[in-house]
Amino acid sequence: MQLPHLASRLYGTPLLVAHSKLDIILAVLGDRIGWPDPKSALPIPPPRGLPDPPPGIAVIPVYGTLVRRSLGMEAASGLTSYGEISAMLDDALADPSVTGILLDVDAPGGEAGGVFELAGRVRVVDAVKPVWSIASDSAFSAAYAIASAASRVYVTQTAGVGSIGVIAMHVDQSARDAQEGYRYTAITAGDQKNDFSPHQPLDKEASVRLQAEVDRLYSIFVDHVAVMRNLEPRFVRSTQAGLYFGPEAVTAGLADAQASFDTVLTDFSSFLTARRSRNAAAHSLSVSAPSQQEIPMKLETPNVPVAPEAPTLPPTQSPTESPTESSTTA
Repeated sequence: MQLPHLASRLYGTPLLVAHSKLDIILAVLGDRIGWPDPKSALPIPPPRGLPDPPPGIAVIPVYGTLVRRSLGMEAASGLTSYGEISAMLDDALADPSVTGILLDVDAPGGEAGGVFELAGRVRVVDAVKPVWSIASDSAFSAAYAIASAASRVYVTQTAGVGSIGVIAMHVDQSARDAQEGYRYTAITAGDQKNDFSPHQPLDKEASVRLQAEVDRLYSIFVDHVAVMRNLEPRFVRSTQAGLYFGPEAVTAGLADAQASFDTVLTDFSSFLTARRSRNAAAHSLSVSAPSQQEIPMKLETPNVPVAPEAPTLPPTQSPTESPTESSTTA
């Protein structure tokens, strides 16, 4: 299946994706987008199966490369759309049998457009029904932006989180065009209309504009994680888009605990049971409190989940033992 339109969603636009995973994505798509050499293309992996949760818990999969709109190509290209995840959140919120939501995250990140709106939606839903997340096995970049919005974040023993950064790629294939006998001429109105064309080198002014947008999105990302994880923005920046695995993710404050998926389900189920007991006891007291004199009954305020304890602020210096990735930004 030829998918040349996907090239515009990969090149010349800021992405919240781990650099190492971006290389894999480009190799997987291969000749489907006309770049790179199809000999380097890899087979697309099958979609991951969804586990069966205990009663009362809705597990929402956040798998694969994340995009604003998948255009119906989920099975063909391993994409998951923000709209699809948001719809599953809304369904779980409206379902009276669901008392808690677990985001099962295994994604390298994806498009910047729409991710922070979805993350904000996660926090809104969490105020009504508890939302937890688990990285199993990766919650990088845009995927971490979503996972960090949950009231508790877990990592498995081998899982990683982080890659809090932004990257934009430009492909200059003008030499390849010339080798194949092609010469492209763009007739435009507006000096910036042909910016980021793959058929010519990236000029300095276009590069400056793209860097400015990357920096703007990076600031949004840093502030988002700082608020969601109760960390100082200067620390989030000091991670330098590094990857944090297992216990080091907990030490850094990017996750609350390390646990297996089954353990998280058990802990979440116990948490929800205790929460229901507290709510039932509070409701019983509110009903029995009025005397024989008629006291107007107030509508019960929905119980808002207690936020997890803020992690101890890690040192301000950059971690020295965590693997880091290179990108066009810090």
